Amino acid sequence: MIEMGRIKSTMIKRAAKQLLDGEHTFNSEFNHNKKLLGSTMPSKSVRNKIAGYLARIIRVKDNPKVKVKKEVQIEEVLA
Repeated sequence: MIEMGRIKSTMIKRAAKQLLDGEHTFNSEFNHNKKLLGSTMPSKSVRNKIAGYLARIIRVKDNPKVKVKKEVQIEEVLA
C-alpha cells in the first residue's frame, strides 16, 4: 500500500519561505513557531499549517538523517 504524505498548498510553502528569510527566529518546535506568528495570520488554521511546515523544514535542515518522502519539495523551498 502506498502512503500519501500531507500535501501543503503553494501559499503555505511560499509564506514559510518568506518568513524564514525574515527577522524571526523560528525553530523546530511547533508551539514556539505558533507563538511567534501570533495573530498576524488570516486564520488559525493557516497559522498552524505555516508553523508546522516551518518546524518540519528546520527539523529536516538540522538533521539530514530524517527520512522525508518529498525531499525535492523541501529543497525547492529552501533554495
